[in-house]
Amino acid sequence: MDFSQAAGLIYAELTTWTRTAIRYLPKLAVAILLLVIFTFLSRWLSRWVIRGLARVSTNVSLVNLTGAVVRVFVVAVGLFVALGVLGLDKTVTSLLAGAGVIALAIGFAFQDLTANFISGTMLALAQPIQVGDIVETNGYTGKVLDIKLRSIVIDNGQGQTVEIPSKDVFQKPIKNFSRIGHRRIEVAAGVSYIDDLATAQRVATTAVSQLPFVVQNLPVDLHYRNFADANIQFVIWFWINPTVTNPQTALSEAIIAVKRAFDENNILIVFAGQTFDLKQKLADQKAQ
Repeated sequence: MDFSQAAGLIYAELTTWTRTAIRYLPKLAVAILLLVIFTFLSRWLSRWVIRGLARVSTNVSLVNLTGAVVRVFVVAVGLFVALGVLGLDKTVTSLLAGAGVIALAIGFAFQDLTANFISGTMLALAQPIQVGDIVETNGYTGKVLDIKLRSIVIDNGQGQTVEIPSKDVFQKPIKNFSRIGHRRIEVAAGVSYIDDLATAQRVATTAVSQLPFVVQNLPVDLHYRNFADANIQFVIWFWINPTVTNPQTALSEAIIAVKRAFDENNILIVFAGQTFDLKQKLADQKAQ
């Protein structure tokens, strides 16, 4: 085969491709137009679904998740319709089979990521926590700033944000201090054996109940726990609103109030004693 014959074959092949492309131009234009229409339709439907669900549900994460699923679904439908217009039905079947294989491979390769997304979806559905709640989970305590599918963002009250994977939050216990609306604070101390216990109980509970952040319709309780070596130990329980008052501030103010009230009423809070070796001290003085 000489060069002229090769050039003729190449020209004939290019001509065939060109004619085929020209015949497919109308179908290609329709397919692109359909894809654009479905893309805009997906955005419109997603916004419509989000607005509609927002009126009947306060679960922001679930609302956004539903909107994203609707958008992806509509775009996928548009892609398959466009391929069908081009006559690529077998390609659609291959894409579906390939998508299943790819999804299976991704699931095995990114097990933690998949577990986090599934856990985030379950948290959005079950709603054990919501944005603004004061929670304790995985060793962290703070205010929930955002609930994502992959993670939960918490403000720990120390100028830091903590992002905890959704899988850990879903699988481990959660203390929600905002669900009931009140949080109990515990103050532990001890009173001397020579003081009257009933008087100490009355003085301490009165001092704590007068603090402005204590919930007034819930009782302030003092319970004696046990006889220690140097004192009789007790614990005071009172309730605060965690969204208004910092628990650490409430604990500190309660300790100050109890100490001041005991001082004013000559009630002794016994501190731990110390032991001195007098023989060693005299020996040290003689050596000097």
